[in-house]
Amino acid sequence: MPDARGSTPSPWIVQWAGLIPPGATVLDVAAGSGRHALFLAERGHKVTAVDRDIDRLPRHPAIEAIKADLEEGHPWPLPGRFFGAVVVTNYLHRPLMPTLLAALPPGGVLLYETFMVGNERFGKPSRPDFLLKDGELLELVRGTFSVVAYEARLISEPRMAMVQHIAARRL
Repeated sequence: MPDARGSTPSPWIVQWAGLIPPGATVLDVAAGSGRHALFLAERGHKVTAVDRDIDRLPRHPAIEAIKADLEEGHPWPLPGRFFGAVVVTNYLHRPLMPTLLAALPPGGVLLYETFMVGNERFGKPSRPDFLLKDGELLELVRGTFSVVAYEARLISEPRMAMVQHIAARRL
């Protein structure tokens, strides 16, 4: 279901958003146009949406917009903050991964999806730096999260792409 601006949340995020405890705060990383921030805010969550261009984010009382460049060696803009869930879609910056996982206390939910090796056949992203390796999301959470769902597959909507998805809860 598109929001007022015509953006549709990822089916993976919609499917697994119910794992996020009611009223939990959510971190939306590389939030882009805010399709997930708005979806989650409308579900009753307070959302901290981080992106380098916050002008594209929707104005909503439950959305805190944080302008930050998450790459190029810039410091993490939310030191010491914890969230009930972290949501990341179509974004991969490996040096940030430990910080994102550390922002989840026990019971915190990770909903992550992005492109993987094999996507170069379908266009961008095609550089290895921006493509997950086979099973990389599983390895990332091994021993510290309970995996509720995981997929590594070809999708055809909104366009052909190779992706990995994970829904996991911190132990």
